[in-house]
Amino acid sequence: MKNTSSLNIESKCIHSGVGKYEFGSVVPPIYQTSTFEFDSAQHGADLFAGNQKGYIYTRMTNPTVEAMETCIAELEGGHKALGCASGMAAVHLVFAAMLNAGDHVVCSQIVYGPTTTLLATIMNKFGVETTFVDTSELDAIKKAIKPNTKMVYVETPANPTLAITDLEGAAKIAHDAGAKLVVDNTFLSPVLQKPFEFGADVILHSMTKFLNGHADVVAGIVVVKDEEAYKHFKKVHNQVGGVIDPFNSFLVHRGIKTLSLRMQKHCESAMIVAEHLEKHPLIEWVKYPGLKSHPQYELAKKQQRGFGGIISFEVKGGYKAGEKMMNAVTLCKLAVSLGGVETLIQHPASMTHQSMGKEAREAGGISDGLVRLSVGIENVKDIIACLDNALGQNNQ
Repeated sequence: MKNTSSLNIESKCIHSGVGKYEFGSVVPPIYQTSTFEFDSAQHGADLFAGNQKGYIYTRMTNPTVEAMETCIAELEGGHKALGCASGMAAVHLVFAAMLNAGDHVVCSQIVYGPTTTLLATIMNKFGVETTFVDTSELDAIKKAIKPNTKMVYVETPANPTLAITDLEGAAKIAHDAGAKLVVDNTFLSPVLQKPFEFGADVILHSMTKFLNGHADVVAGIVVVKDEEAYKHFKKVHNQVGGVIDPFNSFLVHRGIKTLSLRMQKHCESAMIVAEHLEKHPLIEWVKYPGLKSHPQYELAKKQQRGFGGIISFEVKGGYKAGEKMMNAVTLCKLAVSLGGVETLIQHPASMTHQSMGKEAREAGGISDGLVRLSVGIENVKDIIACLDNALGQNNQ
């Protein structure tokens, strides 16, 4: 594969993970196969023993998957990456590879809802304890650290409150305690945020979102910093089995070619929409890291290369008014997920974060009236017209 280390990220999006292929193909072929034929019994034995490079079985390695993994590892500035069957498969891989019974995790109070549920139920059942805190307050992280803390897990910006965690500060606290910092970088992608530059030890993404960008893939990825970590994660990954398939890897790799362009458009349009909503008479409040009213605006400018494509807001009149507004959208799609080319709108309290329970949601700042908007790459005037028209239903 090409060495793209000297390229800027816009070029890396296009060329990382791409090599020379049969017949001069300029994109990695789809190796849609479960297994690979050996030249001889000895060849097979050498592959299993690690004495030769090659492919054995797609759950273990596959050229199409490997090309996509290489691309994302290079974009994040990591060593290698492990493609997963979903974003939650990536989250589970991180916990399975890094935690043992008796370990303690400090986790952002507000993260993707199923991540909270996984820690509080499945991981708890296996003896892993979790303390959920507002990681945008570094003192809260410090106070939550215990002698058996092995991981500080943050999602920044948080889903869906858009609270920002100081990655450099969180890394120092984690490392001083002998723990690792894990960062869910889904909301920004490596185009807008590089957690390794601030001390993170492991990065993960739901590739379903901005990395793929076209709402036609469910996938996740974990990026690690060195070969020792990769070998450990790879062994666990093969045993747990939540791997990505070749075709979805191909789609993600194709989507990444336009990642830089898409993120630029998401950011530009989201800023315009956020400013418009902040002035709208029917909007109670707006949260977007690019607004000076955001409590971590300065921190976002420091550790991010852009403010992202996600906005949270509340319609005056609370849940019922928000429900009426969401039922009236036309261009915007009323659907969960985010990061696609189309604008998506949803209600976290009844949808993505319903499993957390009302008390936990409210403690983390997810009100019943909070609406999450993933701004797509349509003409921003059309997005605003759709929102204004839907909001106007509350005056009828």
